[in-house]
Amino acid sequence: MEKTRKKRIKKRFNLLEEYKKCWSYIRESKRYIYVIIGIFLFFILLGLFIPVPSAVYGKIIDYIKGILEQTKGMSLGQIIFFIIVNNLQSTFLGIFLGAVIGIFPVINTVLNGYILGVVSSMSINESGILSLWRLFPHGIFELPAVLISLGLGLKFGTFIFKKDRFGSFKNYLINSLRIFLLVVIPLLIIAGIIEGSLIVFVK
Repeated sequence: MEKTRKKRIKKRFNLLEEYKKCWSYIRESKRYIYVIIGIFLFFILLGLFIPVPSAVYGKIIDYIKGILEQTKGMSLGQIIFFIIVNNLQSTFLGIFLGAVIGIFPVINTVLNGYILGVVSSMSINESGILSLWRLFPHGIFELPAVLISLGLGLKFGTFIFKKDRFGSFKNYLINSLRIFLLVVIPLLIIAGIIEGSLIVFVK
C-alpha cells in the first residue's frame, strides 16, 4: 500500500507541467513585470545622469563598504553562499511583501535601480564606459529573477481590489511560490556562482 501511494504521488507531480504553469503565470503577469522594468530603467538613468546629492552619495558608499567588509576574508564558497542567501531574501520579500498593496516591490525597484545607476556612473568615471561590460555577467541571471519577483509582488498587491479577495490571494500566493521555487531560486543560484567567482578570481 505504501509503495502504491508513493507511486501515485510521483505521478501527480509533473515537473514539466509545473514549469508550464510558471511560464503561463509569468505571461499573465507581464504588465506588472513591464511596469517594474520601466521604473527600474527610469531610476537607473536617474542615478546615471543626474548628479547625486552628497548625503545620498555618502550613504551609497557606506552601503558598498559594508558589503565589502562583510565579505572580507571569505572563501569562494562562502561568498557564493552569501550572495545567494541575500538575493533569495530580497526576492522572497519582493514577492510576498507585495501583498501589502504592492508598495514594497515598488520601493525595492526604485532603490535597486537608483543604486545601480549611481554605481554605473562611478564605474564610468573611474574606468570609462567599457567598464560597464563587467556588470553584464553579474546581471544576466540575477536581474530577470529580481524583476520577475518584483513584478509578481506588484501583482500580488492587487488581490485587495478583486471581488473574490480570498480566492485571488490564494491564486497569487500559490503561483508566486511555484515561480519562486522553480524559476527564481535556480536563476539566483547560477547568478551567485558567477558573481562569486568573478569577485574572487577577477581582481
